[in-house]
Amino acid sequence: MNFHIVTLFPGAFDSYLGESILRRAIEDKKIKVKFYNPRDFEKDPKWRIDQKPYGGGPGMVMRAEPVIKAIASAVAKAKRGKVKIIFLSPSGKQFDTAYAKSSAKKYTDIIIVSGRYEGIDARVKKIFKTEDITVGPFVLTGGELPAMVIIDCISRQVKGVLGDFNSLEENRISSSDVYTRPDVFEYKKKKYRVPKVLLSGHHRKIDEWKAGR
Repeated sequence: MNFHIVTLFPGAFDSYLGESILRRAIEDKKIKVKFYNPRDFEKDPKWRIDQKPYGGGPGMVMRAEPVIKAIASAVAKAKRGKVKIIFLSPSGKQFDTAYAKSSAKKYTDIIIVSGRYEGIDARVKKIFKTEDITVGPFVLTGGELPAMVIIDCISRQVKGVLGDFNSLEENRISSSDVYTRPDVFEYKKKKYRVPKVLLSGHHRKIDEWKAGR
């Protein structure tokens, strides 16, 4: 799986992609993440990346042309694969695990367009076949965090990223509560124990407990 991220702040991804499972997935070439900064595609010094919105209103809007050039560059590098372009928007379709599974199965390259300020000139969406996606019913200061969420969730669906594919919680019986050793510990003179059923060795009852039955 190849992720192509259009963002003004590629450095925001360094820490998250440099740790744990995603770092190993990148090192093992299970996934690739490339960045396209619209600033690199604006050569005319008289133009700012952001401009005041037509019709008035607070804040600034990212100009269409440099974003279009960044997306076009990503599309060109992904031209041999099956490409999906995600346009991050608070009013978009809700992203979920089912969407991640479908995307991992259908596409080799996913382009994620991360806006900032008051958003990106909407004409970008008229030029490319994009899909508006949101990660939740809230508004953030930029699209970098949602892009990380999408990379993480889709990457988990790529074979080999988790090592043991059975680690996918959504594919197995799993409770939201988990426990590990020791089976009993004391805190402020009160003992806290692991549920007895998990120590019983009775697999059917354990599965029922995990399923909440």
